Amino acid sequence: MDQHHFDAIVVGAGIAGATAAAHLSGNHRVALLEAEESAGYHATGRSAAIWIRNYGSPDARILTAASRAFFEAPPAGFADAPLMHARPVIHLAPADQVEHLREMIAGGDDMREISVAEVQAQVPALRPGYAAMAAVEADCFDIDVAAMHQGFLRQARMAGGVLALRSRAGRIWRKDGRWHAETSSGAVFTAPVVVNAAGAWGDEVARIAGLAPIGLQPKRRTACIVDPGPHDCADWPLLGDAGHTWYARAEARRKLMVSPADEIDSDPCDAQPDELDVAIAVDRMQQALDIPVSRVEHRWAGLRTFTPDRGLAIGEGAERGFFWMVGQGGYGMQTAPAAGRLLAALVAGQDPGELGAAVALCDPLRFARREAA
Repeated sequence: MDQHHFDAIVVGAGIAGATAAAHLSGNHRVALLEAEESAGYHATGRSAAIWIRNYGSPDARILTAASRAFFEAPPAGFADAPLMHARPVIHLAPADQVEHLREMIAGGDDMREISVAEVQAQVPALRPGYAAMAAVEADCFDIDVAAMHQGFLRQARMAGGVLALRSRAGRIWRKDGRWHAETSSGAVFTAPVVVNAAGAWGDEVARIAGLAPIGLQPKRRTACIVDPGPHDCADWPLLGDAGHTWYARAEARRKLMVSPADEIDSDPCDAQPDELDVAIAVDRMQQALDIPVSRVEHRWAGLRTFTPDRGLAIGEGAERGFFWMVGQGGYGMQTAPAAGRLLAALVAGQDPGELGAAVALCDPLRFARREAA
C-alpha cells in the first residue's frame, strides 16, 4: 500500500480547505486532498464575493469583522494585487419592505439610511417609485477570490504541504492514533488530524469516516451576466432589495451580474443554472432598474452549503482528531482568514484570542447535543 505520512490531512481544496491548510502549515505538514482536477472547482470558483459586515449568522459576523485586517494588509508576497476593492452595498426597500429595512438598520453596524435621491444620483438606472426607503453599508468591498484562494494554497505548499488533485477520499478510518484516507488514486495518506473541508460533500466525508453527519444542506444559487446598456456601472454599489430577493453588482468588462438570491435545496453536485431562475433574476432586476436585456451573456450556478441553524461548523467532532470546517453558506470568502486562524487554534488546543466568542457558536457538536436533548 502506497502510504504518505503527514501531520494533518485536509479533505477539500476550496477556500475552506485552502485557508485551513495555510493556517495549519505553521506547525503541520499538510496533505490537501481534492477530488476534482483543479482546486476550488465548485463553490469557490463560482463565487462573486463581497465583504459585508452585517451579512450572515452571529458567528459569521464575528469572523467577518476579524478578517478585515487581513484583506487590508495580507502578508508580504501573498498576492500580486490588492485583495479588496471598495464597493458600498445599498439596500432598497419597496413600500412593503420598509419595516424590515428599519429592523436591519437597528440591528446592524455601520449601516445608515440614505435618501432615494442619493441612490438615484449614483445609479441613474433606478426606476422612480421602486424604492420607498434606502440604506447603505459604505465600508464593504469586493474580494479577489482567485487571488486569496491561490495565496492560501501557496502558503501551504511553501511550508512543505502537498496538494493531491484527482484524489477523492473513498475510505477514511482511524487506527493506532492516526487517521488514514485512501484516495481514488490508490494512495493512502495518514495523519493524527483530519479536517473535513469538503463543502457540500461534508456529511458524505463524515459518513465515509464512520461518523454521524451534522445535517448539511447544499442550496443552489444562480447568477447571470447582462449588458447594462448605456450605463457605465463599473463604480455602482452593489444593489439589492431589503427582502433579499435579488441583487446586482458590476462585473468584469463593465457588465452587470444579476442574481435572484435563490436558495434551492440540492444534493451535492456540479450545480447548473436553471433557465427559470435566470429569467426571475432579470425580471426582478428590471423592476428596480431601467435596463433593457436583449440577451443573457453568461449564466452559472453554485452551491452554498448550510448547517441546520445556518451557522458555521468549525471544531473537533465526536471522534478525536476529526475536525469540521464546513457550513460556510454564503459567508465563506469574507470569513476565510479568521476561520482559518480559528481552526488552527482549535487543532493546536490554543487560546483563539478575540475569536473565542465564536467557538461555542461554531461547535460542530451542538447539533448532536440538540438531538440528544
